[in-house]
Order: sequence, then C-alpha cells, then structure tokens
Amino acid sequence: MNPFEFEDQYHKSGYEWLAGVDEVGRGCLFGDVVACAIVMPKDEPIEGVKDSKKLSAKKREDLYEKILGKCLALGIGRVEAGVIDQINIKQASRLAMKKAVENLRTQDGKVLIPNLLLVDAEKIDLPIEQISIIHGDDLSYTISCASIVAKVYRDRLCIEWAKTYPGYGLDRHKGYATALHRGAIKKLGPTDMHRLSFLKNILKP
Repeated sequence: MNPFEFEDQYHKSGYEWLAGVDEVGRGCLFGDVVACAIVMPKDEPIEGVKDSKKLSAKKREDLYEKILGKCLALGIGRVEAGVIDQINIKQASRLAMKKAVENLRTQDGKVLIPNLLLVDAEKIDLPIEQISIIHGDDLSYTISCASIVAKVYRDRLCIEWAKTYPGYGLDRHKGYATALHRGAIKKLGPTDMHRLSFLKNILKP
C-alpha cells in the first residue's frame, strides 16, 4: 500500500506544501490540549506510522524521534485549562490547531506557510485552503505523523506536570478520567491546571 495515497492526489494537483494537523488531550480532565502541524517529505515514508492511538507508548516514542528528524516543518500549539473552561474544548482544540499552523518552522527555523491543510475532522480559522478529514489519522500519513508528535509531546508534558502536582498519577493516566485520577481529585481537590468545566459530576457532594 502507498502510504502517500491520500496526499498524492493533492501533490499532483500542484499543492507543494501539505501540512497535516491533529490534536490530543481533548478528553482529558487536566492540562493543555496540544496540537501538531507538520509537513513531511513526499517520499521515503517512515515505516510503522499510523494513528497514534493504535501504537504502543514505546513505538510512539521511537516514531516521534524519526518523524522529528525527517519532517520539513513542525509547529506545536497549546491551549491551557483555563481557556478551555472559558471557550469550551471544541473551540480550544481548533485554537490549538491554529497556533500549531502559525508556529510551523522549518528545520533551520524559517516560517513555512503551507498551501493546504489536511485536518483531522476539524476546521481551522485560517485563510489557508484546508480539507477536513473524518478519521484523518487513519487515512492520511501526514495527519498520522501529526497525531504521533502531538501525543508524545503531551505525554512528556504530563510526566513533568506529575512532578509539580504529585498524588494525581498524571504520569500514568496522562490526565484522562481514569478511576485513579477521579479518586485523586475527590481526595485532594482540583489543581489550577484541572479543567473545572469537566469536573462537575466528580465534584458533586
């Protein structure tokens, strides 16, 4: 199978710079939602790239390093819990994606403005042509690369956050609503990085 099958149709139509965009952390109770925008070379695909949710943590880490070494441009966007509570998670996810595209830089630090955005099931508020793809992290190699980078980047943040906020198990569940996490919130209360709009049922007396 050609991993670039989805991208090829757009490259052949004259789009030179395709950026795949995906986010992670939408369903978490804690911390930022993180998005990645990435531009990959048109050839020499990295073997094993697929939707980050279908990979082990070890495999994601391995692919993350390979993707970062090979990508033509990379951008990360983050939106913190307080903003998520203010504007809701859907709008925050879109904002993180927008920031990621605006932060796209080449390996030598130059700004890159893509011709076309391939976005996983969202629409970004930018004057750049874009295709919203349901299950894009399965169908598009470039979006799959973005999903892996976003996931590993956020998981590493969670490991660091766990040092600042001990007792919540953030390094284990990465901020998701596991029994361990819900129990810790009930016992210790929410931190300033918890999404309070997500905790209403947990904090009920």
